[in-house]
Amino acid sequence: MRRFVFVLFLLSFVGAANWYRRRPVAQTPGVLVAAAPLQTAPASRTPIRYGDFTLAPLADFALEARVLARHDYAFDAGSALAPTDLALGWGRMSDSAVIGRLDISQSARFFTYRWEGPPPIPSAEIVRSAANMHLIPADAGVARVLERVRVGEVIALRGELVEASRPDGWRWTSSLTREDSGAGACELVLVDAIERR
Repeated sequence: MRRFVFVLFLLSFVGAANWYRRRPVAQTPGVLVAAAPLQTAPASRTPIRYGDFTLAPLADFALEARVLARHDYAFDAGSALAPTDLALGWGRMSDSAVIGRLDISQSARFFTYRWEGPPPIPSAEIVRSAANMHLIPADAGVARVLERVRVGEVIALRGELVEASRPDGWRWTSSLTREDSGAGACELVLVDAIERR
């Protein structure tokens, strides 16, 4: 019985420490990030080996955005490649006055939002100003920073939008527009650098 109580205490402590480390960051109302992501033709189209995966660069990509939600994956088909998804917002989707009127969640590699009554901003603007991004850390340093990212923070990142493939035929392709929604609308980003602001 003592061992069970100790294990339960230990699990509770670890859970509380993890929550504290990742607790949401409160922000005052107002647009925190005005600019939309920057996407340009890739500087190189040379495929990149990443463990069992081959990454084909589709575009160079950089953004500053507010973290609306995060979800970590360990067991799905893409978790060995992109262990973390961040739902990111810019423009009015970085404003607490807008975000506070939305119910935002993530699961199964999707980012969803709902509201009651009239939307806080036009729904087309929400689509253009927020995205779910599957993040591939380029190295251990990027992975360490990504591990500490908290909901509510503003981050800056740069890297490449990619198409990932494996020899068994598995394939995962990034969206190349911020105008889409639904299946296939997420960005798959090889993150070369990330900074918490």
